[in-house]
Amino acid sequence: MNSVNYTGRDSFFKLINSLLLALVIASIILPVAYILIASFMDPNVLINQGISFNAKDWTLQSYLKVIADPAIVRGFINSFLYSTAFGVMNVLVTMSAAYPMSRKDLLFRKPLIAFFMITMFFGGGLVPTYLLIRNIGLLDSPLALILPGSLSVGHLLLATVFVGGLPDEMLEAAKIDGANDIQIFFKMILPLSKPIMFVIFLYSFVGMWNSYFEAMIYISSPELEPLQLVLRRILVQNQPQANMIGAQTAMAEMKKIAELIKYSTIVVSSAPLLIMFPFFQKYFEEGVIRGSIKG
Repeated sequence: MNSVNYTGRDSFFKLINSLLLALVIASIILPVAYILIASFMDPNVLINQGISFNAKDWTLQSYLKVIADPAIVRGFINSFLYSTAFGVMNVLVTMSAAYPMSRKDLLFRKPLIAFFMITMFFGGGLVPTYLLIRNIGLLDSPLALILPGSLSVGHLLLATVFVGGLPDEMLEAAKIDGANDIQIFFKMILPLSKPIMFVIFLYSFVGMWNSYFEAMIYISSPELEPLQLVLRRILVQNQPQANMIGAQTAMAEMKKIAELIKYSTIVVSSAPLLIMFPFFQKYFEEGVIRGSIKG
């Protein structure tokens, strides 16, 4: 096996790259490690002393309070249902539009692509969108979070390039055998497009899971609130639920309890995404690469 001889300049460049990579990795790992450790710590020790590796300063009270709080549990379930439904809807709508958009013989194909791309830069604005949601009766409904964003132009362009890169000979052979467009779409396009479908689902799931602004605007019933909206009220506004603090309403107690549950709620809210990504990674890499470069 031949060894590679590096010049002094190459070795220096490699060293700089390694140091930069180490800094990037540290900037990602250290905050995650801090949040994870802080979620198990006693809030008094964390506030007064900071991070401690003494076992007696660690506690599971924060996770017990999170699990026992019905608002957080309900928000977690709502977010999972909303994100899953949003991901599935986005995949179905996007793939249904991507197949005809990938066809060279589609009438007005280029004007349609230009029309879709215009919507990436110009929107109706918050007030017209709110009025539209209100007029069609979707206020205070999960559909107000799922339907308006069921088609992402960015996802559509990725899927269109991916589907357009499938072998034309395969589709022509299917047509010779008597298959129509619907049969080709369901029996050939969708099975071969699993990588880009997983990418779209993951992007959509993460986007809905991390979103709270739309829910803050359109959702008014507490039982329909997603997790991020519940966490915003607790973490940003520093207002823990009443059942968390009982009869003690002093600001110091509220601050203590908010500090207690802050890091554990971050861990709990991030857990589904961290669990999902390893299973989607194979499809994610293939879908992004093939969806970005045709051929």
